Amino acid sequence: MSGIDFIGYFGALLVGVILGLIGGGGSILTLPILVYGMALNPIIASAYSLFVVGVSSLIGALKNIQKGLVDFRIALVFSMPAFIAVYSTRKYLIPAIPDKLFIVFDIEITKDIAIMVFFGLIMVFTSIAMLRKKVIVNKQSSKVSFNYLLITIEGIIVGVITGIIGAGGGFLIIPALVLMAKLPMKNAIATSLLIIAIKSLIGFIGDIENLDIDWVFLLSFTSFSIAGIFIGMYINNFIEGEKLKKGFGWLVLTIAIFILIKELAFF
Repeated sequence: MSGIDFIGYFGALLVGVILGLIGGGGSILTLPILVYGMALNPIIASAYSLFVVGVSSLIGALKNIQKGLVDFRIALVFSMPAFIAVYSTRKYLIPAIPDKLFIVFDIEITKDIAIMVFFGLIMVFTSIAMLRKKVIVNKQSSKVSFNYLLITIEGIIVGVITGIIGAGGGFLIIPALVLMAKLPMKNAIATSLLIIAIKSLIGFIGDIENLDIDWVFLLSFTSFSIAGIFIGMYINNFIEGEKLKKGFGWLVLTIAIFILIKELAFF
């Protein structure tokens, strides 16, 4: 195993550990690990990220289903527009984007640069969401009603973002489930994992038809992430994962700044 491979697989293990510790967010590190740690093209890296995110989220979702925390009706309403959007993005939108977009100050902006810059900006918003104190409160009423139209629109937006960058988008889904679907926070987090799993794996199907997938590498990388999840869940018995979220938020912000500087260094 080369030095690059070691860094990449260690990163996969770290993603799993973070997911096991704090229940989400770690998957956003998958794309930069694949691009900068494994030297993969951002397009193929975002496809692989969808698979890793989907499988990892599915493991968490199954655990929450056993606890009775998942609202399947909400998950279905949110997932339908989300997986249509993410599949369409991976199948049609990404291939349709030209490799060379435009020129700024005699510097050529490519599709790869644009995707990584967009991803860096999403990481900034994600880190801010993690660093902020939780202010979303929802008191469960006896009769729950929710806005199907707003949930559908949110599902489409999250699906497109997921399709472009290959990340789960939990920082967008959870507030939507709390504010629009009126779910308690614990149920919103649990339900979001199922939504992320569904839309990520369906989005990956769009890539199977467009890209040559290295299944040996992808499955081995994913297995390291899965192993990390169980390690993180074990460590969580001794360390409260919630306390680690702020530190992880700063880590995500640091990586986001690194990505933006690296990709926009020509300025």
